[in-house]
Amino acid sequence: MCIGLAAAASTHAAGVTDQMIETESSASGNVLSWGGTPQGQRYSPLKQITTANVGKMTPVWAFSFGGEKQRGQESQPVIYNGKMFVTASYSRLFALDAATGKKLWKYEHRLPEGIMPCCDVVNRGAALFDKLVIFATLDAQLVALNQDTGDLVWKTKIDDYAAGYSATAAPIIAEGLLLTGVSGGEFGVVGRVEARDPRTGKLVWTRPTVEGHMGYLWDKDGNKQENGISGTTNQSWPGDLWKTGGAATWLGGTYDRKTGLAYFGTGNPAPWNSHLRKGDNLFSCSTVAIDVKTGQIKWHYQGTPNDSWDFDGANEFITFDMDGKRVGGKADRNGFFYVIDANNGKLVNAFPFVKKITWATGVDLATGRPNFVAENRPGDPTVGDGKKGSEVFSAPGFLGGKNQMPMAYSPDTQLFYVPSNEWGMEIWNEPVAYKKGAAYLGAGFTIRPLNEDYIGSLRAMDPKTGKIVWEVKNSAPLWGGVLTTGGNLVFWGTPEGYLKAADAKTGKVVWQFQTGSGVVAPPVTWQQNGEQYVGVASGWGGAVPLWGGEVAKKVNFLEQGGMMWVFKLPKG
Repeated sequence: MCIGLAAAASTHAAGVTDQMIETESSASGNVLSWGGTPQGQRYSPLKQITTANVGKMTPVWAFSFGGEKQRGQESQPVIYNGKMFVTASYSRLFALDAATGKKLWKYEHRLPEGIMPCCDVVNRGAALFDKLVIFATLDAQLVALNQDTGDLVWKTKIDDYAAGYSATAAPIIAEGLLLTGVSGGEFGVVGRVEARDPRTGKLVWTRPTVEGHMGYLWDKDGNKQENGISGTTNQSWPGDLWKTGGAATWLGGTYDRKTGLAYFGTGNPAPWNSHLRKGDNLFSCSTVAIDVKTGQIKWHYQGTPNDSWDFDGANEFITFDMDGKRVGGKADRNGFFYVIDANNGKLVNAFPFVKKITWATGVDLATGRPNFVAENRPGDPTVGDGKKGSEVFSAPGFLGGKNQMPMAYSPDTQLFYVPSNEWGMEIWNEPVAYKKGAAYLGAGFTIRPLNEDYIGSLRAMDPKTGKIVWEVKNSAPLWGGVLTTGGNLVFWGTPEGYLKAADAKTGKVVWQFQTGSGVVAPPVTWQQNGEQYVGVASGWGGAVPLWGGEVAKKVNFLEQGGMMWVFKLPKG
């Protein structure tokens, strides 16, 4: 289905352009991209709200996503021309008046019965381009709607949900292209990045993130041609396992115009049982840097070769300037923080950002490879009774030192603000065979807390030294993202329901508000009618209550929800 975009663009405000997304910050009153800007720093220069006055900040409005459909709310809103576009669980999208919370329209995607999301029915946000708002759905489709009316402009299928594919990430716009990834690594899908024309949804290129698979280009007439395979077939995968290799790009990506590269993290290789797939298993558990114009991988960096712990490398890669270089920072699920040259992928620095790591003793800065602890790899189930390999206790647990919750970087303090978790797991391997649409693990596990007093910790990290400058501990695991501002503030949420603000330099908590349900989403800030607003979605859920083992039992008192909360300073 398609409607006239020219007519739509002529009404109300001009449409969102690629240049606006790249150059505008929320100082203009808009939040035009996941991550605030394509680089994903989640930094806003706004400074009307400061450490001195944030204590006076109060709610302006709250909007319920409604119905019985609650579960995890992990969405970051985007805001343009006084309108907020926020996705909700079960593949819904709401357009709201950003100043009042009045509902303008709602789109509810019709989901089939057989969807198989691994980690709750979440959605992490939408992209804006021209007069369109575009988001992905749990049954692996992309939907583009008219920003003013909510009318469907185009809809297209990414892949087959019956084969385990889904989509939960916010798309991004780079050089006029819509970039998206795929979810479903626990079902033996093949990860990839896709570039589309955002006005039509038509493919421009695809780049698989598993070695051996062919990339493709499409011309303006829709003709498809080969664009070279990713890597070299069977170089780091045995047999045919690369054909169902996982490496899903489930968190989406970032883009840096200075390098011309899009950066996507990749998830675990499939299956979890690493004894079946001897080798590094490229490009799983990696950051891949893709030339947006050609769809070719320019470089990759692999954090966990031959992963045996479900240490997805899907976490965001945030570019910034350090010592005259354009570099990127990444807090990996495996517990290490990496600083990597954004142009060529050379490792600059690597250090732990959690207190306990058992699977490796460190990272060799010369080779970029981890120093594995051999006895901490789960045992081969074919040794012994053939039913279960030897069990090990590993930290972090498979939910990671950091998971989906995006961190923030402040050019003012030159610090990263990392929502981290301290937990471990018992894990063992089991025999497994691939079956289309079925879970493809070959492992059993139980997540356990490491400390009595806390699991989560918001940590201010110095990317040069690897030092924790300050931290704010939290009883429950942190699962929501972070925002930092020119007002010397850091905002983040907790599963206990609080949205908090701290001094970005010292970590002193200077404000908090109880939202009524757990916060597992990243906050945003924008300016409208001369006033600075702060907003966050509230609604407990995500992977922790589903996969968290002993930790899930510890937080089972937390209530689900589905609300969008907005705050500002009172007038006068």
